[in-house]
Amino acid sequence: MNETKILLHAYYETLYDRLEASRKQLANMIDELLFEEVERQDYEGFDEEKLTAYREACRAFVDERIEAYNPTGLQYMYDREVAKGAFELELQLDWYDSRAEFDALVAEARGRSENVTDENVRELAAELIGQVGAFPDKSIIAGYEAMPGLQKLPDYIVSRAIERIVA
Repeated sequence: MNETKILLHAYYETLYDRLEASRKQLANMIDELLFEEVERQDYEGFDEEKLTAYREACRAFVDERIEAYNPTGLQYMYDREVAKGAFELELQLDWYDSRAEFDALVAEARGRSENVTDENVRELAAELIGQVGAFPDKSIIAGYEAMPGLQKLPDYIVSRAIERIVA
């Protein structure tokens, strides 16, 4: 594995560790952000039952996002043609376009990876998170803000909460 891939792997591991340790805080943020956004957008017919359903969807999305960064599964993300094809298909199927954000993440990692060592890789990963946030949050947030909608709401709320955690 080259230095850029090592740093990206550490980036995902660090995100996983931070988010796993912040599950309760994320749940609290989701409640707050969801209520604020529903009020701000004035979504019609949003009663307590619907709010509860969206809250549960957001919490499930948190679990999904944390698992996406899970270091146990990351080993399958790199150096496999099938994984590359699946990743490209996912980028095309999502309602948001995260290709530019991913390219920016890789470019930033490449720029920071020249001096990667076992001793500094976690520090560099933390700096990378500080610079670019948690992929693909910026794309999700921009996509929702460009055209808000209920089908995008859980992803948006989770992305905003994650960005608060990793900031």
